[in-house]
Amino acid sequence: MKTFQVAYLPIGVPTFHLESARAEFEKSSALLRKLCADTLVPEDLLLSVPALTAFMDTLDPDLIVLQNATFANAAYASEVLHRFPDVPIVLWTLREPVIDGGRLRLNSLTGAYSAAHTIRKFREGPVEYVFGGPTEEKVEKRLTAVIKAAELRTALRSMRLAAVGHTPQGFGFGRAMDEDMLKYFGVRLVSIEARELIEKAKGYTEEECLPYLEDAGKRTVGLECVPEKNRLDFARLYKAYADYVRENGIGALCSRCWPDFFTSFGTPVCTVLGILNDLGVASSCEADAYGALSMYMGQRLTGQPAFFGDPVSLNEEENSVTFWHCGMAACSLAREDTGAVIGEHCNRHIGPTLEFGCRKAPRVTIFRVGVAPDGSFRLFLATGEAMDKPKQFYGTSLTVKTDRSAEEIVHRTVEEGWEPHFAVLYGDEADSLEALGRMLHLEVVRF
Repeated sequence: MKTFQVAYLPIGVPTFHLESARAEFEKSSALLRKLCADTLVPEDLLLSVPALTAFMDTLDPDLIVLQNATFANAAYASEVLHRFPDVPIVLWTLREPVIDGGRLRLNSLTGAYSAAHTIRKFREGPVEYVFGGPTEEKVEKRLTAVIKAAELRTALRSMRLAAVGHTPQGFGFGRAMDEDMLKYFGVRLVSIEARELIEKAKGYTEEECLPYLEDAGKRTVGLECVPEKNRLDFARLYKAYADYVRENGIGALCSRCWPDFFTSFGTPVCTVLGILNDLGVASSCEADAYGALSMYMGQRLTGQPAFFGDPVSLNEEENSVTFWHCGMAACSLAREDTGAVIGEHCNRHIGPTLEFGCRKAPRVTIFRVGVAPDGSFRLFLATGEAMDKPKQFYGTSLTVKTDRSAEEIVHRTVEEGWEPHFAVLYGDEADSLEALGRMLHLEVVRF
């Protein structure tokens, strides 16, 4: 697989103060290499269109940082757009280094207007833009968000998302078409019937499944208390899913759960999905493909599993929303004082499922890839903190104290027709996801 690469294009003309420009060039190069080790940097400023094109001949970038080291006319941006029509561009304006009544050293800002005007002629949506010097904290933060968004966009294009079975009746909000996944996100959607994995699971011997049972026992608390048949059938399911994921290069997965795994197999798939999340395979239940996609995006950005659940409780006094699901959260999200406790399904009374409250965190992001009433895609974003709360209901739960009004978030998401499943990411990744939305030309609704 090709390494993700950032191309730094410091453009300008030789009639401005090159000593100042080169000083900013060196500092900018250092910052970009800090943020992405595989940043491609020219040997010197690109002070003519031929110099720019010669450097671009060596590139195959996933993100372009187009910086006006000095003023440059629109011909430079036109060449970049002609050469790389589909590569995201972030336009970077340098702050004027000296204001003393004398010479205009860089005139970077005027150059940015020329470049941005041209970019908007070629492309839909706003220009991704950064203003300031390479030593400024806000510049580093903004570039970090854009680079992470571009890296995620690249990862999506090589990702395979598996749909195991179909959504239950009345849960069509999570159903995805392979053409839509590929067109809007670059993701390849593959499908397999739930019964196929159930049949595979039934065919495994106890000896074949023993390593999976031992692994699950190390991740959870109380698995030995589950009736032997259910415990062994869980291990069979774990092996069936793990084998399928490995053999087919699956990066994310959405799985049908009820009623099939209760009625046709006699053991739920909940804990299998929780462990898959810990293994780096973003996994949602109720066959919610866009839920799994949301979880995958969060996992790539944070390096941690994302929680998946329904908003089930609003507390106006503490400005919080509790997210819950039957029991398939990643084991690593469990509170340290309980661990990933094993239990039984709250409605079907069959185990193993997971039963715990999730650990606290100073910053989390509530996120959803949603489908608007007109069929277009949109991204939901809100931030807050994961509160120090025990399990709120049977299953797994996480309570978020939101930065904005929790009451307003609940009212608006209901009124605007958002889906009832959300991912909660451990970390503040709202800026990166908003940048990704712009790169994918999607509506972003941010609270």
